[in-house]
Amino acid sequence: MAISTNYKRANKGSEFVRVALISIAVIFFVLILVIPLLSVFIKAFGEGVGLYFASISDPIALKAVKLTLITVIISVLFNTVFGLAVAWAVAKFRFKGKNLLITLIDLPFAVSPIVAGLIFVLLFSTTHGIFAPVLNALNLKIIFAPPGIIIATLFVTLPFVARELIPLMEAQGTTEEEAALTLGASGWKTFLYVTLPNIKWALIYGVMLTTARAAGEFGAVSVVSGHIRGLTNTLPLQVEILYNEYKFTAAFAVASLLTVIAIINLIVKSVSDWKIRK
Repeated sequence: MAISTNYKRANKGSEFVRVALISIAVIFFVLILVIPLLSVFIKAFGEGVGLYFASISDPIALKAVKLTLITVIISVLFNTVFGLAVAWAVAKFRFKGKNLLITLIDLPFAVSPIVAGLIFVLLFSTTHGIFAPVLNALNLKIIFAPPGIIIATLFVTLPFVARELIPLMEAQGTTEEEAALTLGASGWKTFLYVTLPNIKWALIYGVMLTTARAAGEFGAVSVVSGHIRGLTNTLPLQVEILYNEYKFTAAFAVASLLTVIAIINLIVKSVSDWKIRK
């Protein structure tokens, strides 16, 4: 009888803790994520659908969208190839400097985006940069131009694909690849038909993280862009300019585009995470 009573009390206590923790998590989720997301769209459409579409179809806003998309595409393509190559090298081979390479991959996580932007200004500025003589001789402009934005974004998004692939590929080992090679498959066929199917969801996960960070990057891009309207403004910078000019509805309208990108990334990321765990 005493054991049964203690068991019921323990169950009631654990049930209370479970409900309390779930309630705290849900309340936090609603306050920090759901309400801010809804407020973006409420504010964006606050003065009517006409003003919303006028804001996102403004020529300067469209140029910001175009530059953002170009930056995202280049960053994703480059970092996907880089991440695959690095993950393959780290997970499948032993070589000197392996730990150093892994440390360098994590460098963008340790460096503030603002500092990263300042570093690129120091390197590529045509007035006082280290490579200024070469850039001036070749008539190339990187800082305060789209190339600077792309380079800064490449830097801050560099680790995501590699960091998603390395642990998975290390856990999978090299047994399947070695078997394929033993059976006469070439290195390229081994990668396409053995390695890639095993890592495809982790790859998609890393690509989505890269896309989200590239689309929403502000710090490093703000430093190297120069905030030139219609030329070096990405969507986050355009939102800042509109907000500072007290054009709140237009700012939230443009911000809603970033929110849609984030929601799509979140859905794909969740599906990829589920597939990886499965």
